[in-house]
Amino acid sequence: MLILSRKKGESIQIGDDIEITIAAIHGDQVKIGINAPKHVEIHRKEVYLDIQEENANAAKNIEGLLHLLAQSKKDSGGVKKNDG
Repeated sequence: MLILSRKKGESIQIGDDIEITIAAIHGDQVKIGINAPKHVEIHRKEVYLDIQEENANAAKNIEGLLHLLAQSKKDSGGVKKNDG
């Protein structure tokens, strides 16, 4: 982990496209501004972890549904054609 000291108004540059600026400091709280391309997702860590957990749960649910669907087709002898 790289640790840098910055004062209010100073910035950190990440690559060519991302700039992090210290916007304000109040006691133990630091407000930062982030300039990055629109395609770069930026989240607070706790929000990012929640998103990852939701995605993992959704993937498990889809796997379960696909398994049930496959089992249902197997149990019924496959999809029957409607001669209708």
